[in-house]
Amino acid sequence: MRISTEKYLLSLSHLPSEGQHIIAHQAEGLVVVYQAYKPAIADFAVKHQCLGGTAFSYDRMSWIKPNFLWMMYRCGWATKENQERVLAFWLDKTAFEDILSQAAFSTFSAGNYESEEVWKRELATKQVRLQWDPDHNPYGAKITRRAIQLGLKGDMLENFGKSQIRLIEDVTDFVQQQKQHVDAKGIEHLLVPQERVYLPTNPVLCQKIGLSSTLA
Repeated sequence: MRISTEKYLLSLSHLPSEGQHIIAHQAEGLVVVYQAYKPAIADFAVKHQCLGGTAFSYDRMSWIKPNFLWMMYRCGWATKENQERVLAFWLDKTAFEDILSQAAFSTFSAGNYESEEVWKRELATKQVRLQWDPDHNPYGAKITRRAIQLGLKGDMLENFGKSQIRLIEDVTDFVQQQKQHVDAKGIEHLLVPQERVYLPTNPVLCQKIGLSSTLA
């Protein structure tokens, strides 16, 4: 596994405890996002280093998540049906920021749009959905900080699945190993990917997607 890891308890000192932040593993101009799939999709993706095959549909929306523990909450540490395999997708940061720039919020918020009409127009034309949801600790409990997830469809999903991915890693074995520490309440032994706050280079984009300005 190319992803660098660190003790979960150590990671807490490097991450904000509240606010809306993109938390992600980053290395050499690349950023990692995750998705969990059933084995047939994962097998094809790892073998061909792209999304495709008869089990995967480009006609549906697919949600990617840069935060490892948010992914673990959503897939139940790779135990939920059709989410038994966790894949890590390495992208150029420029590609990730292109996805962010094409995102429309899934729900209307007065703080993000001039009006509900403006939001509806963007929602109708954009092929990326953005949601801020409560982040979770390793045991699945909500924490104050909020995590981002991005839903891709249409051309944006096809571009992601066929062109933007630089590497696909199956990290399921790592997930299963770390789940043993969670199940045993051995939090002091738990390893997680080394993740830090990700800040897009464009400050206008940071404001548009609702990033918190403080890292406290």
